[in-house]
Amino acid sequence: MATSRSRSRPSSGRSTTNNNAGEPMITKLDYHPGGRPLLHAEHDQASHSGRQSSEHSYAGSFFSDIAEGIASEQRQKINKQVIRYLSFVWAIVNCLGAGSITAYSLYAPLFQRRLHYTQLQVNGVSITAELAMYLPVPLFGLLCDRAGPGVPSLLAGCLFGLGYLVAAFAYKSGPPPSAGGEGWPYWVMVLAFIPIGCATSCMYMSAVTLCAKNFGRGKYKGLALALPIACFGLSGMWESQVGSNLLYERREDGRKGEVDVHKFFLFLGCFLLGTGVVGFFALQVVDEGDLIDDAVDELEASGMLEDSEYFQRTPSNINTAPAAGGYGTVDTGDRRLSADEVDELHKQAEEHKARLAEQERKKTWLLNEETRRFLSDHTLWWLAAGFLLVTGPGEAFINNLGTIIGTLYPPATSSSPESEGSKITTAATHVSIFAITSTLARILAGTVTDILAPTSSPHQHRRAPNDMSNSLSSLSEQPPPLPSGRRLEVSRMTFMLAFSLLMSIGQIILASGVLQGRGHLFWLVSASMGAGYGAVFSLTPIIVSVVWGVENFGTNWGVLSSVPALGATVWGLVYSGVYQWAAGRPDETKGVASRDAKEDVLCYGVMCYAPTFWAMAVSVWVACGLWLWAWKGPGGWSRRGIAV
Repeated sequence: MATSRSRSRPSSGRSTTNNNAGEPMITKLDYHPGGRPLLHAEHDQASHSGRQSSEHSYAGSFFSDIAEGIASEQRQKINKQVIRYLSFVWAIVNCLGAGSITAYSLYAPLFQRRLHYTQLQVNGVSITAELAMYLPVPLFGLLCDRAGPGVPSLLAGCLFGLGYLVAAFAYKSGPPPSAGGEGWPYWVMVLAFIPIGCATSCMYMSAVTLCAKNFGRGKYKGLALALPIACFGLSGMWESQVGSNLLYERREDGRKGEVDVHKFFLFLGCFLLGTGVVGFFALQVVDEGDLIDDAVDELEASGMLEDSEYFQRTPSNINTAPAAGGYGTVDTGDRRLSADEVDELHKQAEEHKARLAEQERKKTWLLNEETRRFLSDHTLWWLAAGFLLVTGPGEAFINNLGTIIGTLYPPATSSSPESEGSKITTAATHVSIFAITSTLARILAGTVTDILAPTSSPHQHRRAPNDMSNSLSSLSEQPPPLPSGRRLEVSRMTFMLAFSLLMSIGQIILASGVLQGRGHLFWLVSASMGAGYGAVFSLTPIIVSVVWGVENFGTNWGVLSSVPALGATVWGLVYSGVYQWAAGRPDETKGVASRDAKEDVLCYGVMCYAPTFWAMAVSVWVACGLWLWAWKGPGGWSRRGIAV
C-alpha cells in the first residue's frame, strides 16, 4: 500500500494549483518525506536572474513566517509589559513629588517672621492652595481619560514650575508694602499657590489614573492603586527632610539654621517640572484600544445600545476591518511601483486614517456614555455622601491638631507642673503618627483586599439595575458561586466599614474626656484616625474601579476626590465654632478663656472639643449606614452581582 501511494505522487516539482486570487496553494502532496523542499514554480527564471532557488522554498518560507510571527508577538508582549511597569514606576515618582503642598508647615512660620504676614494671611495662602487643589479635580480626571495621563503630567509639571518660581522670588523680595517692606505684594504669593494647588491634584490624578487603567483589571489592582496613593502621602515628609537638612540657612556661628525657603521653592519647582516632563513620555496606558473595544462590545451585547447614537451614526463607507495586505511589509526591491499599486497604497492609507478617526469617535462616545451612567447611578451618591462624612472629620482633625492638643493642658504658668515641656506632647509628633499609620493602612488595605476580596469579572460594572435609564435588567441577586478550593472571601466594603469604625473609636476616646491632662496617650487618637482615614482613601478608588470600571476612572474618581474639600470646610467651621463657644464660657472646669497680647482667645478643657468629636463619631456611623445601603440595599452592588 505504501508503494502504491508512493507511485501515485506527481513527479513534477511543481504540484501547486492557483486559487481565485492567483496565489499558490500548498497541498499535502507537495511534501516528499526525506526529499528536498519543493521550490518556487518559477525557479528556472529565478536561476536566470542570479537568485538562488533555494531561497524561495515554500516550506521554508511558510515555517519561517510562522516563527517570525510568534517571535514578533512575543516581542510585542514583552514590550508592553516593560512599558506597563516602567509607567508604574514613574507614576510612583510622580506621586512621591506631587504632595509638596503638605510641607507647608515647614515654611509657614517663616512667612510670619520674615515676611511679617499675619496668621490670617498665612492661613489665606494655604486655604487658596487647598481650594485650587480640590475644586478642579473632576476636570483633571476628565483630561486624564480623554488625552491620556501624559498630558496632565506635563501640565502639572509646568504649573509647579511656574508657581514655585513666582513664590521663590516673592519670598526673596522681602516683606510686602502692607507690612512696611519693599517686597512684592501679598496677593502675588496667594496667586503663586493657585497653580501649585492645581498641579498637586493634576499630577496625582495622572499617576492614579495610569495605575487604574494598566492594572485595574488584574489580580493586584488594590496594591497597584494603594502604592501611589500612599506615596502621595509620604511626599511631603521626604521633601520636608530635604528642605530642613540640605537646603538650610547657616547661622553666623556656622550651625544649621532655618530652611532656605527661596532655595527650597526653586528645588521643588525644578524637580517637579522635570518629573512632569518625563511623565509626559513615560506614563502610557497599555492596550487602551482593547479596553474601549471590549467595553463597547459588552454594551452592545447587553442590548443597551439598540438606540445608541454611536451605532446610528456609523458611516457605511468606513471599513473597520483591516485592509487586505495591510499587515507586514511590502518588498518591492529596486523596481518602481505601478500606478495601480500607488493607488492601492493611497486607498489603504485613507482606510487607516478612517479607522483611527472611528476609534477616536468610539472612545469619545464610550467615555461620555460611561460618565452619564456613572452620574445617574444612585449608589454613587450614597458612596460620595459617606466619603464626605468620613474624610471631612479626618481633614479637620489634621488641620486643627495643634489646637486640639493645646486644649488638653492648662495655660502654661510657672507653678503648673503640666506646663513643663517634657510632659507636653507636640503636634509634630502626632502629625508623624497620623502620616505613618495612614500610609501603612493604605498599603495594608490595598494588599490584603487583593488577596481576600471576591473575584470580579471584567465587565461586572455594567450590570445596572432597572431604575437606571438604558440599563440592563437586574441579574440574579446572588453573587456567582465561588470556585472550589477558594479561601474565605471578605469584601472590600467589610474592610472599609471596619476601618471607619476604628476611626470613630478614636473620636469617642477623645470626646469622652479621658485624655484630658493625659496627652501622652493622645497617640491612640492620632493612630486610629490616621488608619481609618488612610484606609478609606485607599479603598474608595479601588471600589470605584470595580463598580464602574476603569475606562472612565479619571473622571469618576475625580468627582469623588473633590468631596473632601467640602467636608474639611464644614467640619473646620464646626470645630472652630465649638472652640470659640467653649472659650467664652465662664465655667473654668469646662472651658478656660485666656487672652494673650494679641487678644486671641485660647480654650482649655473637655468642652473645647467634646461636642465636635461626638458629632464626628456620629457622622462616621451615618457614613457606614450609607455605604451599607449602597452595597446591600435595593439596587445595590451585591444585588446586581457586583463583587466588591
